Amino acid sequence: MDKFSTWAVVGAAILAVIAIVLLYFLASFFGLWLQALFSKANVSIFQLLGMRLRKVNPRMIVEARILSVKAGIPVETNLLEAHYLSGGNVLRVVQSIIAANKANITLSFAESAAIDLAGRNVLEAVQMSVNPKVITTPKISAVALDGIQLHAVTRITVRTSIRKLVGGAGEETVIARVGEGIVSSIGSAKTHKEVLENPNMISKKVLASGLDAGTAFEILSIDIADVDVGNNIGAILETDRAEADKKIAQAKAEERRAMAAAAEQEMKAKVVEMQAKVVEAEVQVPLAMSEALKSGRLGVMDYYNLQNIKADTQMRTQISGVSQDETERK
Repeated sequence: MDKFSTWAVVGAAILAVIAIVLLYFLASFFGLWLQALFSKANVSIFQLLGMRLRKVNPRMIVEARILSVKAGIPVETNLLEAHYLSGGNVLRVVQSIIAANKANITLSFAESAAIDLAGRNVLEAVQMSVNPKVITTPKISAVALDGIQLHAVTRITVRTSIRKLVGGAGEETVIARVGEGIVSSIGSAKTHKEVLENPNMISKKVLASGLDAGTAFEILSIDIADVDVGNNIGAILETDRAEADKKIAQAKAEERRAMAAAAEQEMKAKVVEMQAKVVEAEVQVPLAMSEALKSGRLGVMDYYNLQNIKADTQMRTQISGVSQDETERK
């Protein structure tokens, strides 16, 4: 009997603990359940308990459910929980659906959830689709065919394309494509004056190129905000080319001068070598004459006749030299 009483007390205590825990959960969810009940959102206590066990924020799910019901676009609780567990922003997705519905834009919960999970701000995309955004490009420089540089600043009016938002390129791609189109348009102009007189030709040509293909936006207009004249790139290039040609010519002239100097030095060396050989040959003459006298091949009278001829030759040379000097002075 005592053992039965002990087990009865333990069982009663366990039931009491369970009842207290249930009452705690019921009390914590009662406010949300009551809020959903009066909002006709149909979220039961057991669904709220299941959210807590699945580590889902019940308050966020209930608020999103009530918001969708009141907007006339009810979203099932299971879809909201699944999107929350996937790491999405439940409230933002519901708000984007409501905003799209008010703007007569077809957007389902599945599409909105996919855009949100792709990392895009779906609510901002819907707002931009209703209220187009103006993107100001940085200063873009291009050169016309006459060599004059122009700096252009444009403003691009874009609207979000909901269907191309997932997988579509962003604003950076649009800005890059517009910049490429501006450079191409200015570069094909015959003179920079054509662009200054009619800057609208740039925007029309760029807009007709279909630059929004493959992007998440639809380009509504491209307006030229400012066009400034830059440097004369053609003149700068011609000057640089002339300077380069000048340096090349100077280098070639210096090369020719060095070659001429080397040839002159070589000729001087050859002259010195020949003079040395002449001096060496002249040194051999007295020795040869002495040897001829000793051997009898040259007589004394022959030697004196040779000396007379030599003296006569020197005298004639000196006389002719004086006459030439006088002629030059006259």
